[in-house]
Order: sequence, then structure tokens, then C-alpha cells
Amino acid sequence: MACDPYLAPVPAILGLHPYQPGKPIEELARELGLDHRAIVKLASNENPLGPSPKAIMAVKAVLGGDLARYPDGSGFVLKQKLAAKLGVKMEQITLGNGSNDVLDLVARAFLGPGRSAVFSQYAFAVYPIATQAVGATARLAPAWNYGHDLAAMLERVGDDTAVVFIANPNNPTGTWVKREELLEFLHALPQQVVVVVDEAYCEYIEFADYPNALEWLEAFPNLIVTRTFSKAYGLAGFRVGYAVSSSQVAEFLNRVRQPFNVNSLALVAATAALDDEEHLAASRELNRQGLLQLTEAFEVRGLKYIPGVGNFITVDVGREAGPVFSALLEHGVIVRPLANYDLPNHLRVSVGTEKDNARFIAALDRVLSDA
Repeated sequence: MACDPYLAPVPAILGLHPYQPGKPIEELARELGLDHRAIVKLASNENPLGPSPKAIMAVKAVLGGDLARYPDGSGFVLKQKLAAKLGVKMEQITLGNGSNDVLDLVARAFLGPGRSAVFSQYAFAVYPIATQAVGATARLAPAWNYGHDLAAMLERVGDDTAVVFIANPNNPTGTWVKREELLEFLHALPQQVVVVVDEAYCEYIEFADYPNALEWLEAFPNLIVTRTFSKAYGLAGFRVGYAVSSSQVAEFLNRVRQPFNVNSLALVAATAALDDEEHLAASRELNRQGLLQLTEAFEVRGLKYIPGVGNFITVDVGREAGPVFSALLEHGVIVRPLANYDLPNHLRVSVGTEKDNARFIAALDRVLSDA
């Protein structure tokens, strides 16, 4: 796109493309004249159970309060509860408007011209966007079996490398790095390089060798762990995420954090959600059953998929996925095409309710048989 000669954006953003979120239900309803209630959205890795009832009740209780006041900019109550739950200090926590906000804070605090960031092929699209937006250089390591090749990533760490991003599990492939592999990588990484372990989907994972990177914060002062309330906690619409790090790193992040970046209702919802273990357990169980339902359907149909451990699965439809995606929209089913991740034959499908998953499978059968 040509730039108006009277406008002068920083050169780094000229090659950027905006992040493309999953297609909203309301947008599809407008475009195709569909009843929004008949549309199934399996595109954005949202929790089909929605928020915790405790979170909803807590929000309703404060709606009559003085919302003309700014929120608590420190997020004291939420950070206090998080610290107790996670076994860390309050000053180690940085709150964000979703974990994307925290990832952007990392880039603004530690990256810039003359510095580089390392991340994996097929990794979360926000990493290259945040890196390039601040004028830093992106160093892409080729994936291994759709997942992170930590040895290849280490090879790309140079004297100018300031940040390494690791999504565990990874979005959009669902792959994950095991405990010993990640620990070995942390030991090998130069201490002046910040490593971000993005655990947005960690609450869904129940394998013994899946690492809880929070356990290593004391041993690795260069470690930042990011998490979110948007996935298993079902608060995507409220936008709350956080980072846990050393107190010094958190202080750096807070220097560039916008004031009041988490709104009052989101703070209340997230604080209440932490108390609802029953809802979290139900979300895990629904996800476990949904993954099984989808993978069994793919196997019966001879469709290859990437085994994953989040609340989504990526499937190879055996042809260019863009037309399949578009045809599914005609049936009122929204999934996520992955051509922008260099996976042109793949769709990412979020786990929905049993009924929603079945609706997608039936629509996929019709689309593939019509092609």
C-alpha cells in the first residue's frame, strides 16, 4: 500500500499486516443474512462454557457502583489473589489487557532497532508483529514436526538477541515442549537474553512432563511467564492477562505499561474466576471430550491432524483450505484458515460443545463431498 508522502509512520510498521482475529459471529450474520443464533464459531479458541458463574455474579454486583471512577491501576486485589494462588510475590506480576498486551510490553521494554527476537516457525502471530513494530529484527527458527525446535532456536541466538518467545503449548499447531527439553534450553541460553514462555493454554494440560515454568523463576532471572484469563477461564471478552517474572523485570514492564490497562469489571471478573475450581474442572473435561470427538472424526475420514493439547486442533483438509473455510461459512460454521502461518491446507478448529463440534463435522462432510 502506497504511503501518503505527508504521513511519516516509523519504517518498521510499513511491512506489517494487522493481526487477523477469528471472524465475529455478528460479521458473518451481516454478510450472509444468517441468524446469528444459528452460527457456530470455532475460530478463536474461546471457552464454550463461557465465564465462571462466580465471575458473572461478581460483575453484576458492581455494575451499580461508581463506574465513572478509574479502575485500580495497580490491580491490587487481583494481583494479591494471583500471588497467593501461584506462590509468587505481588511485585512479580504485571497485568495486561489480555496476554497480547503483556507480550507487547515485553517487546517495548526489551526490543528495538539493533536488537533481535527469536521464535519458531508456525508460532503465534503476535511475536513477529510485536518484534517488527518496535524496529527489531525477527529471527525465525524452522519448526520440527510443527513444533518448536529448541536446538534450532538456540542456534539463531546472536549477540544482538534480546528476547526469545516460546509458546507452550503453541498456537496454532497445539504442539508443546516437555519439561526436560525446556529446562535444558533455559540453562543453555545466555542470561542476558529474556525468554518468554507463553502459557496461555496451560490450564488445559494435565500431563506430568508438561512444565510449569513458574517453578523456575528464581533460578532464571531472565524468564517471563505469560498467562491469560481468556481461554480456560472463559473471560476473553473482558481481556485480562498477566506476566510473572522477577521483580526487576516486572518493574521494567510496568514502566511502559499504560495506566488503567485492565478495566474495573475485568479485574472483578478475573478475581472471582480464580475461586471457581469447579468451573475450571468442567472446562477441562468438556475440552478433553471435545478433542476426542474431533480427532476420532478426522481419523474416520482419513484427515491428517496435528496432535495438540490446547483447546483447539489443526487439521489438514487435503487441499487448499481457503475455499473450504469459505464454504463452511455458508453453512454457518466459522473456523480459522492458516495460510498466514504458511499452512495453506490447514484449518484450526476450536473445541466447542458436543453439539457445536458435531455441527462442524457435518458441515465439513458436506463441503468436502461437494468439492
